[in-house]
Amino acid sequence: MTSRTLTFGGTSYPLILPSVRDPRLHVAAVILTIHLLGQTVLGFELTVPQILAAILTCAVLEIALTFRQTRSFVWPASAMLTGSGVALIMRVVGTLAHDPWNTFGWYIFAAVAAISLLTKYLIKYRGSHVFNPSNIGLVLAFVIIGSTIVEPLDFWWAPLDIWMLAAYAVILVGGLLITARLHLLALAGTYWIVLAAGLGLLAASGHCMTAQWAFAPVCGVDYWRVIVASPEVMIFLFFMITDPKTIPAGHVGRVVFGVLVAVTSVFLMAPQTDEFGTKVGLLASLVVVCAARPILDRFLPEPRTAADDMSRFATGLATGSASASNSRRALRAGLAGAAVLFLGIGIVAAGTPARGTVVADASEIVDRLPSAVDPSTFPPITVERDVADWNHEIAGAGAQELMLMLAENLELERQALLGADASILPAVDHGDRLTEMQSRLEEAAASGTTVIAHYQFDSVNVTLIEPFGVQSGLSLGVEASGTVTTETYDDEGTLQRSEESPYELTFVMRRATGGRWMNVGVLPGN
Repeated sequence: MTSRTLTFGGTSYPLILPSVRDPRLHVAAVILTIHLLGQTVLGFELTVPQILAAILTCAVLEIALTFRQTRSFVWPASAMLTGSGVALIMRVVGTLAHDPWNTFGWYIFAAVAAISLLTKYLIKYRGSHVFNPSNIGLVLAFVIIGSTIVEPLDFWWAPLDIWMLAAYAVILVGGLLITARLHLLALAGTYWIVLAAGLGLLAASGHCMTAQWAFAPVCGVDYWRVIVASPEVMIFLFFMITDPKTIPAGHVGRVVFGVLVAVTSVFLMAPQTDEFGTKVGLLASLVVVCAARPILDRFLPEPRTAADDMSRFATGLATGSASASNSRRALRAGLAGAAVLFLGIGIVAAGTPARGTVVADASEIVDRLPSAVDPSTFPPITVERDVADWNHEIAGAGAQELMLMLAENLELERQALLGADASILPAVDHGDRLTEMQSRLEEAAASGTTVIAHYQFDSVNVTLIEPFGVQSGLSLGVEASGTVTTETYDDEGTLQRSEESPYELTFVMRRATGGRWMNVGVLPGN
């Protein structure tokens, strides 16, 4: 720190500025560079006023609180990092990308940043704050405010182009240099290795999650790869769990801390079925372990003593003291192995809610169609640029295939209604559409009247539909117009009435179970 003075009303106050060697300035440089990339080329759904609201709120609070305590003006380096971290990780639902000066939701960023900073002064252990301020503030925001208002930054940011490579380079080079200088590489590396191993076990068990950047559930190897290589996880391990004020002081303590945060991350992420819950589980793991640190410190060797040696600690943990008999050492080693085995079993068991869903065989269901759908009857299909940018395979033949599946799905919905066959629906419908169609089946059975619709397509345009709130999955919108024939049948299957009318609707589709494109909703047309 560099000390100068400021004079107000004849009274001089110390002005303490950071040194250029202050690691906090280096962390700030990394985070601000990511903010810059996010605003200019990565399409972050975040605005400059939101970023400034978080940073300035923390800065003003820190300056005021520090002045009250020390009667000096101290540059709020840590506080500004807290605000910057909140802005980097949190998103307010409804914020649009490429609108950098929009003030939408700025007050939410200010409020979450303020709460984050205040935890630093209100919750202390041995004279220092217990929690990483931005971490606990974000977790509280996601849990209390909820996914309809705020959500975390995605695990997956953008296709791996030159700008994503630049983002990775900034995070990795900056993170490695800073953690190496602070002697925290062992903590960061241990966390990543244990996290990768735990998530690998989950992935091998068939774990899946939905995400708003994916048309289908992210499962197995893809689940593991996306999270382990996520820039979000890199930021978490380099700049959040390595906060020197909230981790043990000793070498052994820091490695154990990294292991515990990783194991807790895996257990909290395991039962989550969507990206929102998975991300909150990741962040909450640090809150949980930080809260347990006063207990953890009792079982760790004193820092900077002979006992503060990782190999010695690990050997003692696995086999006991050197003076122990061979049988006792073998027993202890066996118990350690059993503990690891049960830990793995526990991880797999915890992930049960997120296993792949078993659905009806779509090919067998499609065979129930009375006649094949003829693609030559479709009108020309246009595809929005954002769809092609997201997945080039959807343009051209892919759009024809999508349209064919939509037509088949709609026909199978009609067959389900006419035949009162609920078993058809899970093969072609999902989510809101499945619930709607099941309700229509129940209503038809109760009233004795069945209403079905035949759609003739005159124009079709395919666009992206990005979900808000819970990060539940990217969808395609098939914007269609034409003529709909509505038919009403009695309980004996006799046609009672038929009416034609124009329509403009958006049929929402996604690969909700990882296979066939399924109907997930129908929205009014533009």
